[in-house]
Amino acid sequence: MRRILSAYLQALFLFGFLSFSQLSVAADQGLLWQVESAEGKVSYLLGTIHADDPRVTEFPTKLLEAFAQTDVFMMETLPPRNPSVFLMKPGTVAEYLTEKEFDQVRELADFHSMHIEAAMKMKPWLLAVIFDLPKPKSLYSMDELLMSKAQEQNKMVLGLEATQAHFSVLDSITLDEQLSMLRAVLKRSTKDKERDYEALLKTYKSEDLEKIAKLDDSITGNMLPKALWEKMRVKLIDERNEGMVKGMLAQAKEHRVFAAVGASHLAGETGILNRLRQAGFKLTPIKLY
Repeated sequence: MRRILSAYLQALFLFGFLSFSQLSVAADQGLLWQVESAEGKVSYLLGTIHADDPRVTEFPTKLLEAFAQTDVFMMETLPPRNPSVFLMKPGTVAEYLTEKEFDQVRELADFHSMHIEAAMKMKPWLLAVIFDLPKPKSLYSMDELLMSKAQEQNKMVLGLEATQAHFSVLDSITLDEQLSMLRAVLKRSTKDKERDYEALLKTYKSEDLEKIAKLDDSITGNMLPKALWEKMRVKLIDERNEGMVKGMLAQAKEHRVFAAVGASHLAGETGILNRLRQAGFKLTPIKLY
């Protein structure tokens, strides 16, 4: 369950992390933001990369200092209590695969230390995102480590979105579209995945939102059919930003909040930063890298 959840978080890194609609390139440069209410209450917003790589999980001092000043930690959603949100019902993925595709899935399942029986029960979109990752480096993603630190510091831990609503986002993608995602990943070589992963990490640490947006067009946008990518971008990013801002505002007016969301949600006309400004908050970037 831990590995599945970690892989799910990284799904938003690979398939949603970089998508910005109507990007505001001149301003909003940065991953960590001080968010101050009209009443002077100070909170923080961090754009994360849902990865388990030590290059991002060894947190900068400025991040830890901001984290220590808060009493509520909010992540995109809390982990689900029931793993059924990840499973097909009814049937298995094997029913829709060719013999060659099944062999590829079995090989990738072994690479990611998954039993093939368990893999066959997972929804195709989840297999796609797991199989597009390099070999795991640890058990915990950036977001999960922050949640653990919050628990150690006795902070209140909340989700910006309701758990069920969050995990049903990609269920609006049809089975055929999910299989299209999986097949696109099966065509990618290990070398391709590792190259793109390194590029994503490097670009994330640049804190340059314009570079992030351009890299997205060359990686994820070219991997999937254009119509499917547009649909996923709207579902994963645009439609969720409004709800997550409401979740943060419900706490930030009364508490000192540290909110962590995928970096894809920060910028643009419909991004969280712009929505917070519209709600009357003053935003100040804090450079991390």
